Amino acid sequence: MSLYIENLKLKADSIRQDIIKMLEHAGSGHSAGPLGLTDIFTALYFNVLKHDPKNPDWDERDILLLSNGHCVPVRYATMAHAGYFDTKELMTLRQLGSRLQGHPERLRLPGLENTSGPLGCGLSQAAGMSLAMRLDKIKDRYIYVVMGDGETDEGNIWEAAMLASKYKLSNIIAILDRNNIQIDGPTEEVMPLENVVAKWQSFGWKVLETDGNNIEEVINALNFAKSIENSPVILIAHTIPGKGVDFMENDYHWHGTPPNAQQAKIALKELRTLRGKIRSESE
Repeated sequence: MSLYIENLKLKADSIRQDIIKMLEHAGSGHSAGPLGLTDIFTALYFNVLKHDPKNPDWDERDILLLSNGHCVPVRYATMAHAGYFDTKELMTLRQLGSRLQGHPERLRLPGLENTSGPLGCGLSQAAGMSLAMRLDKIKDRYIYVVMGDGETDEGNIWEAAMLASKYKLSNIIAILDRNNIQIDGPTEEVMPLENVVAKWQSFGWKVLETDGNNIEEVINALNFAKSIENSPVILIAHTIPGKGVDFMENDYHWHGTPPNAQQAKIALKELRTLRGKIRSESE
């Protein structure tokens, strides 16, 4: 593995630590999804996205939409590490008056592209933006939209999928966080999604799959997605909810639960030591 990818993995580990600290300090919020998405957001902000933290409204930037807004702790933490704001501000998560609300509010924080909270809206927002870019004859800008798998229970996801396919909105690259859980339990018990690949193919989308917790594979898949023409693309990213924290992984009860002080201490030790592979200075 290249030193570059190894450094991105270490960056992702630091971001996960900040997610744990943020959630424990806030006393509320979602743990499983943000931890599972960390490798994807690290790949996006530190490799794939065309963006400028010093000029968040840069006219030539790519657009990143977070449809499942409850996972925003991972976006805040990654943005801070990328230089959009000081990491100290992360500890204001969910506090009254904070720019870092529990669901992202576009006008509060430079670099946020959409307000999300009600699930199912992100792909429609992406389709509208894509059509606007076409009218303005804007090329070479991509719209990435991160969605949760449980979120695709919402009908407006599929309305947007039909529209994007009809108009061949090929600058849309959707990323489906296929972590197999939602707030009420495993997705295949709540509302079965399989065969998820065949579903998206039947809507006229080009479908790719990857290990969403493998940064190198995510980067390669997203770069390949940009080469596809005349079709929107969806990347089915298979992730582990709660990734990096043993007692959280694959447990849907952590979907909307923050760690308490003792749980955060255990989680942080596990992340700092890379699950015992190295010795933590705090020990």
